[in-house]
Formats: sequence, structure tokens, C-alpha cells
Amino acid sequence: MILVTGGAGFIGANFVLDWLACKDEPVINLDKLTYAGNLQTLSSLERDPRHHFIRGDIGDRDLVASLLLEYRPRAVVNFAAESHVDRSIHGPGDFIQTNVVGTFNLLEAIRDYWATLSEEEQSSFRFLHVSTDEVYGTLAATDAPFSETNRYEPNSPYSASKAASDHLVRAWHHTYGLPVLTTNCSNNYGPYHFPEKLIPLVILNAIAGKALPIYGDGQQIRDWLYVKDHCAAIRRVLEAGKVGETYNVGGWNEKANLDVVGTICSILNELQPRSDGKPYAEQITFVADRPGHDRRYAIDARKLEQELGWKPAETFETGIRKTVAWYLANREWTEAVTSGSYRQWIDRQYGDEA
Repeated sequence: MILVTGGAGFIGANFVLDWLACKDEPVINLDKLTYAGNLQTLSSLERDPRHHFIRGDIGDRDLVASLLLEYRPRAVVNFAAESHVDRSIHGPGDFIQTNVVGTFNLLEAIRDYWATLSEEEQSSFRFLHVSTDEVYGTLAATDAPFSETNRYEPNSPYSASKAASDHLVRAWHHTYGLPVLTTNCSNNYGPYHFPEKLIPLVILNAIAGKALPIYGDGQQIRDWLYVKDHCAAIRRVLEAGKVGETYNVGGWNEKANLDVVGTICSILNELQPRSDGKPYAEQITFVADRPGHDRRYAIDARKLEQELGWKPAETFETGIRKTVAWYLANREWTEAVTSGSYRQWIDRQYGDEA
């Protein structure tokens, strides 16, 4: 079996669902259930004996150690992280605690467990650390996309904390021999995405008749990766990745934020037109840019394709249409996550515009 940390969050939950849809290998799912963790996402697994959920923190070394010794997984896939740039600007402490200290404690618990394994078990064991392209900093319009050899130049508390965690993973491999793999992905989107991020926020605000807030001039460029493509990439890296290596995972879909919002509006015009017949694009509102907003991210995913044979199955056009349709069909899930503390966060971040 495998241990997945952060398996109730957006990418982690999609990974668990996809893993059990295509494999019989059981999953131990450890998640702290912070605001972005949602067990409702995993409701289809409620009676599935292959899924064992434990509420807990990767920073709790004793808990992690006990789980490792009890279940004896052959691999750990680490999704657990604070991941929202805006939140990291307002409260960086949580990001340091989870992404840096938490990763350290997780690595130490795994190192102790790994030392108890037989030589054969040690050789086959893997720790896969899921990270972000934001550790590389920002790109100018004419710069080549980020490759695995780009130096780290993080610009936000979030990306700095993830860069630190990546360095810890690398060091535990080179110093202690822990068999690690690291993936650095571009912006994910798809089902079960917590609606503080651009795409789900725009979808839900649009159909609620609210403003669609866009930072600055909306020309910040991101490479968009459909979450299920990302999950497939992680499975492939876990299966065949070379120990100690880093693999960039991207969608080959560079889009300006304003263009992303425009595409969503066009799909909604078709799938769920406004009652007054007007286009959703009329709801677009530009708000003050956030501090230190990186201008462009882009991922060069050729290493993953050439060495392991992975490439995304979805284009942005096919993936975003599936995503909009999913949110329209799953209002119960979205209503459950857009209440209480989440609403307070949106009000604080965007004010009356949201």
C-alpha cells in the first residue's frame, strides 16, 4: 500500500480517487483537514476498504511514525502543503510551519522507518514530494520555460516555503540516501478545486451574478495543467522515475489570466446563459494587483515526456470545458465549501468586489 499526505485537498484527493479507480493497491490517507481539506470530495470511498483515512498533521512525527510502522507502505506521496499565495502574504507563519517544519518532520519519520526495512524493501521504497513551478520565480515574455535546471528564485512566502521543502528533500537524499523523487507542477485546475483560486472562483462568482475579480491588468501568464493529467504524471514518476531526480509537470498551455476568464465566460454563455441574456464578461472587474505578483510561469515538461513517456491528455480547451461542466453539475459540493470561514476570507481579500 501507499501513504498519501494531504489526500483530502484538491490535487491529493483527485490523486486518491484516480489511484483507486485504476489500481487495487490500498491508500492510507493522512490529512489535517484545514480549510481546504474536504472529506466530501472522498465521499465515494466511504465504504471502500482500500481507503483508510486518518486525520493528522505531517508535522506530528510520532503520529506519522506510528502509521508507517502499522501499515508499512512501499511509498509515500506528499501533497500536504499550504498552497495559496495570497494567504501566504497575509499569514506566512502557517506556510513555514507546514511546508518547511512539517516536511522536515515527515522526512525524519520516513527516514527512521526506512532504516527498519530490509535491503530489498529499502531499494524499492520511494518518497515522492509534490512541489510547484513557483519555486523558479518569474519569467519575462521572451524567456524559455522553466526546466529542471533553472535556479530557484522564489518571490512569495508560499514559493519560498516550497523551495525550502524541495531543498530538504534533496538533502535527505544526498545525505542519508533516502530514495526521493520530486515533481514541480504548473497551475492545476479541474474538479474539487477550492474556490479561492482563479478558475473555480470565476465560475462560481459568474453564476452567482457577482463580480469576476482580476488582479492588475490580467496579463499574468500561467501554464495550466488539468489535475487528472497531473495525477497520471505522478503515478508515472512513482512507477519509473529515477531516484533523486526532479521532473517538471506542465500542460503546455500558457494563458493570460484575462484570457482564462474570457474562455470561462464564453463556455458559461453556452452552457448556462444569464437570465437577462447578457454575456458573463460584463461581470469582469479589475482589482489592485497583489504584492510581488509574478508575471509569467511556464513549464518545459520535455524531460518527463522523453524519459518516462508522459504527456498531458487534455488541451486547455477540453480541460476547461470539463471543469466548468463539473462545477455546474456539483453545486452541492461547492455550496458546502463556500460558507463560513471561506466567505470571510474572500471578503477580506477582494472586499465588495467579490
